[in-house]
Amino acid sequence: MSGLRNGILFTGGDVLLDESEELVRADVLVREGRIVAVGGDARAQAGPDVEERRIDGAALLPGFIDCHSHVMVDGLDALELMNEPFSFPFYRAIDTMRRTLDAGITTIRDAGGADLGLKQAQERGLVEGPALQIAIQILGQTGGHTDGTLRNGNVNHLLVAHPGRPGPVVDGPDEMRLRVRELLRAGADVIKICTTGGVASENDDPRHSQFDAEELDVCVRTAAANGVPVMAHAQGRDGILAALRAGVRSIEHGIYADDECFALMKEKGAWLVPTLLAPVALARSVAEGTRVSEAVRRKADEVQETHARMMRRAVGAGVRIAFGTDAGVFAHGMNLEELALMAAAGMPPREVLRAATAESAALLGLDDRGRIAPGLRADLVVVNGDALDLRDYAARIVAVVQGGRVVRGA
Repeated sequence: MSGLRNGILFTGGDVLLDESEELVRADVLVREGRIVAVGGDARAQAGPDVEERRIDGAALLPGFIDCHSHVMVDGLDALELMNEPFSFPFYRAIDTMRRTLDAGITTIRDAGGADLGLKQAQERGLVEGPALQIAIQILGQTGGHTDGTLRNGNVNHLLVAHPGRPGPVVDGPDEMRLRVRELLRAGADVIKICTTGGVASENDDPRHSQFDAEELDVCVRTAAANGVPVMAHAQGRDGILAALRAGVRSIEHGIYADDECFALMKEKGAWLVPTLLAPVALARSVAEGTRVSEAVRRKADEVQETHARMMRRAVGAGVRIAFGTDAGVFAHGMNLEELALMAAAGMPPREVLRAATAESAALLGLDDRGRIAPGLRADLVVVNGDALDLRDYAARIVAVVQGGRVVRGA
């Protein structure tokens, strides 16, 4: 048994230690990977066998949950990706998983790339990193966001098909049904579809819709029959509305969402995962030398202000917002820069932290994490300084606890 003493707690959710405040000084008691007691109960139950770790004045938060990451990719340098050996991304994922955990992110939803082998390797302790939910592949239409076929006819899909990862391009309801079933067979926890074009793809426009209503309906119904939700890469207004009408659980990016989109999100109980960092960090990496096409560079520059404005309206509309970064489009380990961008777009810091913990856990259906409360999994982050100052967050992390085990820091 171990205990964390005298920390400033952000509980992350419903169980508060004080009727009016979420940030209070208290202790946490952990046994066999679970939180046993919090506050006065932790002090009362602590016995001589407790290994105490004092964190006087540091902030103690639930482990962060990134609902949109790609651990098999680490930046979009087109020339590098085109020439890397098939097996290289699997070895690279060992490093990207480690860097993600270093940033205090103890769980991720991999939105395309990681397969069941990587998930099982993490679960069995062969690879250190966040716990994984996996989409395995990203589904798009011919000529759409996932179609890497070049104008000269050569094929350069970002996520190459292999026995554990079916291909990314589907057309028509029959192909959609088959591909979703193949992904479910391969172990997908969530199905990822693209209902619009995207910023990082060469030949489409993020405002244009992709897939028709029948294709989307088949996707959602086939997944739902197996108890699996659907997440939608959706940036343009019409594609967002089409995805919501089909019944997706979350809208990823949402760059051109408007009030009608927000109203339908609330009606359907869907989440927005804004990934504000994606175009910002992509534009920064291009300026630092990452080689992308002129079309991708231009789109990354163009959407940033629109994206931030959308986020401000979404916050004002009361949409449910979860934390996601699109790490992989840029280098892993920068994920927590998203926190400050969410705050800059009008989300109060407490709500930003809630989005990155309790709300993200709710989106992923993980009722055993995202909060600091008895009985939950002991995924915890210790942060120096003011927990509500969201600047330079990763640099202030002094310890990360995953499943009750200190995996970073003293």
